[in-house]
Amino acid sequence: MTRAPALAAAEPLDGRRRRGQDNRARIIAAMMQIVQGGEVAPSAEQVAALADVGLRTVFRHFQDMDSLYREIAGVMEAEVRLILDPPMQAQDWRGRLAELIVRRAQVFEKIAPFRRAADAFKHRSKFLGSDYARLVRQLREGLAHVLPKEIANAPAKVEALDLLMSFEAWARLRREQQLGPEAARRVVEQAVAAIVDA
Repeated sequence: MTRAPALAAAEPLDGRRRRGQDNRARIIAAMMQIVQGGEVAPSAEQVAALADVGLRTVFRHFQDMDSLYREIAGVMEAEVRLILDPPMQAQDWRGRLAELIVRRAQVFEKIAPFRRAADAFKHRSKFLGSDYARLVRQLREGLAHVLPKEIANAPAKVEALDLLMSFEAWARLRREQQLGPEAARRVVEQAVAAIVDA
């Protein structure tokens, strides 16, 4: 007899929690959709409209736009890890290096709109700058893990490979030089081959 009121009180609380979680997910999805559509600096008003929630709801879940970017970065990192983390299939270092180029192309295509948004916003965000620096370190470590000793011990080659296989090089090939993903990947592959065989 005494448990019924407690259950009745728990149900509205659970319902509010579920609505809150649903609103949070819709806000994150809306922000990601806007950025993927090419908007580099979405406003809280745009996010609220697309998520079909009130502006106060956006700020109830995210104190500021930086905290929303932090949440999106977590989602993107999980997606990036799904691409980069699986074991390499190739048995030799050249094959693994080729696999790494393909994987990075996939990652860079996925993160490109978010990198452009982050670049537009990073002067107001300590998090976005540090988050990208962490990705750059992880990519460099991944490259070092694949290279044989004779190349890993040649600093100029390592730096050239790190540059050629960077997001910045990929972004230039895709945007300024207007190459499609396959053409850009072939350019990177040829440039990398020229460095490792020099």
